[in-house]
Amino acid sequence: MKDKKSGLTLQFIPFSQLSHLNSTERIKKLLKVIMANKIIVIQGRLKAEEETRLIEDTMVMVGSVKGFKGIELAVISPNPEDRTLGDKVKYFVANALVGQTDALTIIGPASAIKEMKKDPTKLEVMMSRKVFGYRQTFYTL
Repeated sequence: MKDKKSGLTLQFIPFSQLSHLNSTERIKKLLKVIMANKIIVIQGRLKAEEETRLIEDTMVMVGSVKGFKGIELAVISPNPEDRTLGDKVKYFVANALVGQTDALTIIGPASAIKEMKKDPTKLEVMMSRKVFGYRQTFYTL
């Protein structure tokens, strides 16, 4: 794993870059970016099985890859209770066809992300001072 001491790199991955990949290919693509010490912002969210497999794969890497401490992962999405009945039906159909694209997923190496806090209106990401030399908080709507 690269030991990057300064700078912060966020890599946005639109849903269209992941939609045509199978689960294994998605996880490999994400791990490649994470191992480059970048924080990933994904439009949408991974399937539950993919999130589980990503976490399992990174846990195996913790002891075998020098300097790798695992990952931090958080998802923020709209509250389903705020939708009308018509919107809920549209959401269910769209989710069944293409997956959950109205969410935002943040994944990063645990060495770069100190902590993630989520509440209904925002997601706070606290960066590790050791890696970037400062503490930064990001808010999402």
